Amino acid sequence: MRHRLKRYKKRLHKQRGRILERYSIDERPGIVEHRERFGDWEIDTVIGKRGTGVIATALERKSRFYLTRKLASKHAGDVADALIKMLRPFQSLVHTITADNGLEFAEHKRVAAGLNADVYFADPYASYQRGANENANGLLRQYVPKGSNLRSLTNEQLKKYQQRLSLRPRKVLGFKQPDVIFKEQLQCAQSECCSY
Repeated sequence: MRHRLKRYKKRLHKQRGRILERYSIDERPGIVEHRERFGDWEIDTVIGKRGTGVIATALERKSRFYLTRKLASKHAGDVADALIKMLRPFQSLVHTITADNGLEFAEHKRVAAGLNADVYFADPYASYQRGANENANGLLRQYVPKGSNLRSLTNEQLKKYQQRLSLRPRKVLGFKQPDVIFKEQLQCAQSECCSY
């Protein structure tokens, strides 16, 4: 024959589209579901206009204390680094973390090891299982609308938005501020003066 057909090479690549060695939300302790203690977190990402960046978010379930960090991309390594940096100052109040099934959370084992916490994954298409974080992200969208160019968002602006959301009194908390409640508990946990 004048030309030979290309031989097919079997490529070895990472399992695309799946997060390996994940723990289901069904395995998460019941105490988390009932918001009986401080230190159980929900995490997510808020995407900007295509290619302009992403915001990693974390919310403490009982106090509704909210954290944000701007990233250049939603690569799993960058997101894992950001989550560890965000939560490490509050490590005494980090017991569990619940994520959705986005591939940006593929390095969950590194996050778990870095924070000495357990990471669980919600069921697919069940955002209500992380409803508090979804709600806070919706509130953040008041300041950072869908399709925003995140390159023009400064870290100072994002910190101001985060602060506004954590200082906003919540009906579910008896109109107390998440920031105040969480910081009281953090101080307590660090001095080991109370049970939570």
